[in-house]
Amino acid sequence: MGKPELKTEESQSEERTIAASLKDDVLTVSSPEGVEELSLRGYGVIEGNKLYLTFYEALFLLGKDELDLKNEESGEKMGFQDLMERFQTLDKDTWIRYLIYRDLRSRGYVAREGFGLGIDFRVYERGDYGKETAKHLIFGIQEGQPVSVEQLARTQKYVQSLKKNLVLAVINRRGEIVYYSLSQLTLK
Repeated sequence: MGKPELKTEESQSEERTIAASLKDDVLTVSSPEGVEELSLRGYGVIEGNKLYLTFYEALFLLGKDELDLKNEESGEKMGFQDLMERFQTLDKDTWIRYLIYRDLRSRGYVAREGFGLGIDFRVYERGDYGKETAKHLIFGIQEGQPVSVEQLARTQKYVQSLKKNLVLAVINRRGEIVYYSLSQLTLK
């Protein structure tokens, strides 16, 4: 009786795979079901009848086997490594952003793209996405990578003006992430 259950699980996971395409470094989901399912779960941005994904959202979904990605230029199916290599040529921090995004999502948070001053992500409390604004803004840094106090102070002041919490996501050399919440920064 174990084999029929396994087939059922496999067919369910195949049904959950959502078709996406990559063209000119733009990741798109076109099927109405895929657009609805992913947007309700906090992925992508809807424009018209399409959902546009960021590279880290697509990498995360590929890693969970929830996305079937096709390269429109070559007609070939793309895997996690193919997409990672493609975006690392465009952004040297691709791996760092992906690690932070994956960690936040695996903890049950919805993480959306950040905005300016080194802020990588806006993070919504569990269950708040679509109902409340993001309470935390994530500033990702790699262990050993210098960040000036002036840059942190500017970012912290900006985040405080938005009435949000600034969280440093520090990635160590093994890829583990430690989060530090910053309170008001005063230098004398």
